[in-house]
Parts: sequence; structure tokens; C-alpha cells
Amino acid sequence: MSPTFELANPWALSLLLAAPLVLWLAILRRGRGPALRHPAVLPLLRRRGRWARLWFVPPACVALALALGAVALARPRLRTSAAEDVSVEGIDIVIAFDISTSMLAADFQPKDRISVAKDVIDDFIKSRTNDRVGLVVFAGEAYTQCPLTLDYGVLRSILKDVRCGVIEDGTAIGNALATSINRLRESDAKSKVVLLITDGGNNAGNIAPEQAAEMAKQLGIKVYTILVGKGGKVPYPVGKNLFGEPAYQMVDIDVNPELLQQIAKTTGGKMYVATDKQSLQKSFRDVLDHLQKSKIIEGARYAQYKETFADWLLPAFWLAALGILLQATALRPFP
Repeated sequence: MSPTFELANPWALSLLLAAPLVLWLAILRRGRGPALRHPAVLPLLRRRGRWARLWFVPPACVALALALGAVALARPRLRTSAAEDVSVEGIDIVIAFDISTSMLAADFQPKDRISVAKDVIDDFIKSRTNDRVGLVVFAGEAYTQCPLTLDYGVLRSILKDVRCGVIEDGTAIGNALATSINRLRESDAKSKVVLLITDGGNNAGNIAPEQAAEMAKQLGIKVYTILVGKGGKVPYPVGKNLFGEPAYQMVDIDVNPELLQQIAKTTGGKMYVATDKQSLQKSFRDVLDHLQKSKIIEGARYAQYKETFADWLLPAFWLAALGILLQATALRPFP
């Protein structure tokens, strides 16, 4: 399309009335000069005669500068492209992360469960663009570590400091879900999701996981559950050996995949089992593939413009400066 001229602030053109006002005041001021002059100043007046005929130049410069300034304030611009529909897609996601001491189990060799899970979550956050992501951590209780945010740098920094043992031990899945749901309650995104990452069954808290899942369903929040690790005997750190290296003992860690399956089914989500880093990464990728992206900005129409106000503002500045300068020279009013 050919460029189209338009004004962004057409109301500013009303300031054009200031230009003739300046000229009128200049004429009025000149007409009010004294009719009688002292004989001593007549020779000076004769010498200034040819300059006196140009008395209108300074006020004319100022008036023209005001006119150009008014046009610049109206923001003249050229529309160089037609308006197009633009939408920004995004999902509101809360990651509910189990940091109970069972996450220290070392069946994700060469690292323990929590270290591998943090690495995968960090990669997931780095891959986001328009999605708001929040973080809830839980053990025997659940706490919001970071509300929904687009500041992924801050979120990753918070995730880096997450560790086991800072919350009363246990696995309060119901409380974790309720806290996550509360973070999403006021969200206006069409897709609201909780990623529940845990390695055990519910054994703490005062909210039943089934009740929390029903709350999520009513609010249109999908819960995707990821069971980290496997049940049965797994290596668990019990201290250090004589060489200062971690010592492990095989211990039983209970899991409840049926509960996680029920939570996911109730809310329209899906349940995954991750027994190593690769399967955990695949679980995150699969979750994203199942999400229906929400349009946070819908039907917005944007066109591209070339702003030209500077072409008017610069001459206005120089004309105003010239008018003020001439007022201090031979063209200044006399007497």
C-alpha cells in the first residue's frame, strides 16, 4: 500500500491559533508607541530607518515557530503498512515442586531426584517466551516461592536456591494443589495449568488431594502430574563414609501412582512417570504438546508508522531561536 499521511493528535492543531495572536500582539505593541519623540533621538531613529521597516520579522519568526510546533505536537506520521491482527499466545503455569527429603533418593544417577528435577525445570523455564510461570514448593506444607511472572531470570534464581529440609517433612499433595490453584484463581488466561512434580503419596496436610482436584476442575485448571522415581527400594543418603563421600542405604519409598492418575483424570490433565532425566524431559515436552495455548491479547490490530514530527519540530526550534536573537539586535523595538 502507498504511505498514508495522518495525525496521531489532531487536537493539537488548535494551538495554531497562538500564531496569529503573537502577530496581533506585536502590531498592537507597535501601534501604542509614543507619537512625540525628543529631538536628541531623531538622528538615531533616522539611522535605524531601514531596519525599522523590518520590525515584523522577529514576531513573524516566533509565530511561525509556534505554528510548526503545534503541527509537531499533532504527531504527523506516515502509515507504511496496513493494520494486521496480532495476538500473543501464552499459558499460565504453576509448577508444584515436591521438596520432601525423599527427593534426595539417588536413583537418578549420577544425581539425586531433586537435582535432576531442578535441571529439567530450569530448562523448561528457559524455553518459555509468553507464558507466565509460578513456583510452589511443598513437603509437609506448601508455600508460594514465586507468583506468576514473565521474569524468567528471577524465577530461575529462586529455583536455584530450592532445597530439601527447609519445610517440615512429608508430602502434602492436597495443600500443594490448593496453593497452586489459589495462584491461578484470578488468572484471565484460557489455559491454566498446574504441573505437579512429586515422588510419593499424600501423607500430610489438611486438604485432601481429591478435594483439591475437584476445585481445579471447577475453575478450569488442568493438573498434569509427574511421578518422579519408582517405588520400592532405592539408594538414599544416610551420611558420609570414611573418605567423606556420600554413603547410601537401600530404603523403601512408597508411591501412589493411582492418586496422581485420579487427579490428572479429574482435571482433564495427564499423568506421567519419570524414572530418569530423559523421561522427565519427555514428560515436560509432552505436557506442552497437550496444552491449548491461551491468547492473552486477542484481536489487537497494529499498523506500522513512520513518525515525521521531528521534521516540523527542528525548524520550529531554529525559527524561535532566530526570532529571539533578532529581538536583541537592530530589529529590537524602539523606544
